[in-house]
Amino acid sequence: MNVLTAIEKRREITRFKPDAIAPELLDSLVRSLYLSPSGNNLPSREFILVTDKTMLGELTPTTPYMKWLEHAAAAVVIVASPETSKYWLQDASIAGACAWLNATSLGLGAAWGAVYHSEEHEESKRREDYVRERLGIPADYRVVAILGFGYPLEEPPAKEMYPLERVLHRERFE
Repeated sequence: MNVLTAIEKRREITRFKPDAIAPELLDSLVRSLYLSPSGNNLPSREFILVTDKTMLGELTPTTPYMKWLEHAAAAVVIVASPETSKYWLQDASIAGACAWLNATSLGLGAAWGAVYHSEEHEESKRREDYVRERLGIPADYRVVAILGFGYPLEEPPAKEMYPLERVLHRERFE
C-alpha cells in the first residue's frame, strides 16, 4: 500500500478484535516510530510498547475518552523530552502519525488517545502523572499520547470531508 492510500484508508478504530498482533507487525510499528522524522534529528521522543492486557486496562482511565484501550491488542505510549529538543511535541506527534499510517498499511486499526493537553495544564498534569506512575516514566518527560492498535472489528466508512478549497490557498492566503 502506498502512503497516499494509507492516508485515504486511515480511520480511528475504537473497536478491536481480540486477536494478538504478530510480533513482526509490532516490530514494524516500532520501526516506523523509530524512523519518523524529528527536528534536527534529535531523539526527543521515546516509546513504551505495551502488550500486557492488565496494563492496557490500567491505562484505560487516563482520560474518559480512551475506553477503547482495554480492548486494544497493543499500545505505544509516546513520551518526549523538552530538554532534548524544543520541537518535542511536533516530534512525538509526527512519530504517532507515522505509526498510525503504517498500522493502516499492515491491516491494523489504531486510535489516538491524547494525554498531553496544551490548554488545560491541571488536566494535563493529572493525565500525565497517571500514566507516569504506572509505567515508571521520569518526571522530566512529557507524556504526549497513547496510540492503541489492534485488528479492526469493523471498517467505519470514510468521514465526509470539507471541500479542499476551504483549506488550500495557492501562493497567498485568500
